[in-house]
Amino acid sequence: PARGLLRWWPSPGPGPDAPGADACSVPVSEIITVEEADAHKKCHASGQWQKMGQPCAFTVHCVKRARRHRWKWAQVTFWSTDEQLCHLWLQTLRELLERLMTERANQAKETLCEVSMDKYDGIVCVGGDGMFSEVLHGLIERTQRSAGVDQNQFCAKLVPSPLRIGIIPAGSTDCVCYSTVGTNDAETSALHIVVGDSLSMDVSSVHHNNVLLRYSVSLLGYGFYGDLIEDSEKKRWMGPARYDFSGLKTFLSHHCYEGTVSFLPAQHTTGSPRDPKPCRSGCLVCRQSRQQLEQEQALRGPPDSEKVEEWHVICGKFLAINATNMSCACPRSPRGLSPAAHLGDGTFDLILIRKCSRFNFLRFLLRHTNQYDQFDFSFVEVYRVKKFQFTSKSLDEEDHTLKDRGKQGLGQMCCDNPASCCSAPRSSWNCDGEILHGSAIEVRVHCQLIQLFARGIEETS
Repeated sequence: PARGLLRWWPSPGPGPDAPGADACSVPVSEIITVEEADAHKKCHASGQWQKMGQPCAFTVHCVKRARRHRWKWAQVTFWSTDEQLCHLWLQTLRELLERLMTERANQAKETLCEVSMDKYDGIVCVGGDGMFSEVLHGLIERTQRSAGVDQNQFCAKLVPSPLRIGIIPAGSTDCVCYSTVGTNDAETSALHIVVGDSLSMDVSSVHHNNVLLRYSVSLLGYGFYGDLIEDSEKKRWMGPARYDFSGLKTFLSHHCYEGTVSFLPAQHTTGSPRDPKPCRSGCLVCRQSRQQLEQEQALRGPPDSEKVEEWHVICGKFLAINATNMSCACPRSPRGLSPAAHLGDGTFDLILIRKCSRFNFLRFLLRHTNQYDQFDFSFVEVYRVKKFQFTSKSLDEEDHTLKDRGKQGLGQMCCDNPASCCSAPRSSWNCDGEILHGSAIEVRVHCQLIQLFARGIEETS
């Protein structure tokens, strides 16, 4: 590897995939990644097949040249009976490559929390929204730990990370990429990374009883979207088609959920969820909102000192409760769940869909696929907020000792509301495609907490 060439003379032979009978060489600059291989196989030696005693192997994923200047993916497996030597090669190659191919859930997050990041300018992930979420959690957790910030404290002021995250989209929806770049084209995203674009983006933290549950950058949904993701997780064998199947099943079930929503409206921003102009590259609303938010916090004092009368309370039965930090656009919904949501204004849009008929709910869902105003229904309410809290009506099954931050009287107001007198089942939360069980949560937004290799959606000429 010191000369930029991986060369190996295997003891019994390199295996049938290698380009040579007795030896193989691969330029290190053309290696994509390396991983341990299943060595309990037969391999080729001197024209004969034999079983290796205590074998060890690793597979190199590399570039293979094809016709007309095209490159193809290839893999070569190297074998040895010397386990220590094999592990030494693996470790050396991984240090040289500085790449990681994840093989299990949360591996990217755990790796980011452990490795040294001093010599890096950013992190690039190839995958969908789930992979991005892992990288996001690992980077934020690492940054707060280094700064001595307790993430579990709801009122903690989180420290932004200096590292940027790049996304090469390779998922089923690629919502984050589509909402920040305007397309899920891998080449476009790669070029944004190459030219070094930078885009600051809000992140919401989800808490219960002063315990951090997850971070969210796109959709936090209860009811319809929570039921959909929970049902689809049981049908992963269907592939991406499971979302269509579970969506239809959830729509036909038509469950509504009773509870209390309390929220703190955003006063520092000039934008509105009903604005006709969406967030675009160089957004003035995002720049001004951050400045006004910093001035407001300086005058107000600590972040947990909001006045009681500023909170709004809504009780009732809901088909869906959605909180969006971005438009949540994707190829199937080009305008997203909240077309005017801003990426870096320190707010999120809280969308409440009250109980209605199946026909009306279908009309609402279809608005996500066209240019009509999806909030123009009597059963739909939308607010631009900084914080919100939700508590399910089934309090006998819920630990409802959630810190109310000076809002002790709000719960009684809702208990006295005749619209909340009948019991209802509980749903789960869909947090950026991951399931959060338990309905009682507290959510707040952290203004421009992370940076992406992006510049926002550009205006078309």
